[in-house]
Amino acid sequence: YILTNAHVVADSVRINVKLDSEEEYPAKIVGTDELTDLAVLKIEAGRDLPFVKMGDSNQAQVGDWVIAIGSPFGLNRTVTAGIISQTQRATPSSTLFQRFIQTDAAINRGNSGGPLVNMKGEVIGVNSQIATTNGDFNGVGFALPSSDAENVFNQIIRNGKVRRGYLGVTLESVKPEFAKVYNMREAKGAIIMDVKLEKSAAALAGLKSGDVITDFAGKTVESAQDLIAKVSSTAPDQSVVIGYLRESGANFERRTTTLRLGERPGDPRNGEDEPASPVKLPIDPKVEDPRPFGLTLTELTPDVASIYKIEGQKGVLVKEINPESYIADVKISTGNQALGEGDLIVKINRLPVADVKAFTSIVNNLRPGDAVVLHVLSLNPRNRTADLKIVQFTVQ
Repeated sequence: YILTNAHVVADSVRINVKLDSEEEYPAKIVGTDELTDLAVLKIEAGRDLPFVKMGDSNQAQVGDWVIAIGSPFGLNRTVTAGIISQTQRATPSSTLFQRFIQTDAAINRGNSGGPLVNMKGEVIGVNSQIATTNGDFNGVGFALPSSDAENVFNQIIRNGKVRRGYLGVTLESVKPEFAKVYNMREAKGAIIMDVKLEKSAAALAGLKSGDVITDFAGKTVESAQDLIAKVSSTAPDQSVVIGYLRESGANFERRTTTLRLGERPGDPRNGEDEPASPVKLPIDPKVEDPRPFGLTLTELTPDVASIYKIEGQKGVLVKEINPESYIADVKISTGNQALGEGDLIVKINRLPVADVKAFTSIVNNLRPGDAVVLHVLSLNPRNRTADLKIVQFTVQ
């Protein structure tokens, strides 16, 4: 069996594998996984072949020396060296299941699918991407960690595909601001933004928007990404115990539930919107913006509430965001801008927002360094839904 990148063999009509001995064999695709861009091939050599040992990528640290092996520009058996620049690195094109080892070892076109090796000769990554302005190496390469690659490899060998557990929720990480506002001891956990389907694992277990998942199968949940990793590495249909917090009056109530995981559908990119065009800002703004957080706000009208089926909901609509305001730079866990025009702010620091005057009064009482948690409904005009998101930041 041979492990490589899925994009290396995508749309291929015929695949040949050449060994170090110069022998060449036809290969067939055993299976691919688009979410990690991995593929497993098989050849019939008629004898045992030399193989590499997989190392523990979880032990890799920034500053460790590594070697990248591949065939850039058709130059077979090319070896380059560098260090690990960062671990758990997301890239603009990565999926939820691609958190890379970043390295400055030279990786070019033709290196894809090759091994990233530690100083023990163990494979700790599969070279997959580069960050570049001209198509060639610029000192930033990315390898999928061997811990992820090995799991995908084993599942494809066993099942012909990768099956991942699925809760059926959208998530946001607990950040220090949320922990401070909600009197949590640590900034750990994953906040449920939305329960997607009525018959999803989360919905059937009674989990709701706003619940904070703190434990999964007896293990602490560090963040939204950590929970996604834990769930996806658990087999569908398996029963697990989840610990979570639910807001009850002025406190959080600790609860547990047992649920049976569903199977994650194949949605590698999640259909995120294209980023907005950049806005040019003045270098030295002269006037301090009197608007709360630099937001132009308007009242929620009954007509708008009716369109999005949120009749009776109180809140203020974001009409415009001053690009000079620090809130314009606040991001959610996916890296997207936290607040957008058309969003409906319904709570600030656990207090309901009745109207613009009430919101402005609360904001005016905040001081630099104060934590802020906004409960925001993102109004989607295409399907007329209102989805919760949590915006967390510190007053500047």
